[in-house]
Amino acid sequence: MLITRATEYAIRAVLYMATQPFGEIVLKKDICRTQGITPAFLTKILQPLIKGGIVGSQRGVGGGFYLMKDPASISLYDILVAEEGPLYLNQCLTEAGACERDLFCPVHGAWKDIRGEMMQMLQRYTFADLARGNN
Repeated sequence: MLITRATEYAIRAVLYMATQPFGEIVLKKDICRTQGITPAFLTKILQPLIKGGIVGSQRGVGGGFYLMKDPASISLYDILVAEEGPLYLNQCLTEAGACERDLFCPVHGAWKDIRGEMMQMLQRYTFADLARGNN
């Protein structure tokens, strides 16, 4: 499993914004320049984060993006879910009854445990910690 390039760039953009004073508008050109992201791609990848209430945007001269939440309350998990959707790992975890074998399949329980631990680990890494280099 690999995260998409869009998710990787979204993480980099949020991390860059987390290093700036909270609530300050970060110019689009500065994010693009420092993170190696084209302006059109940056706008595209931040749309799910804007919709999710993680990032805000301001148009016009001096416009850019800013974090709507404190970096301490934004985790890698939040960005991953906003960009890629729920983390399932296997089809049998998408919904109850998705797999007819889930009641007696020993692998189902393993996937469920692995998913839970992975989600907890991703939630543990906040952008405040990452911005300080505490990882």
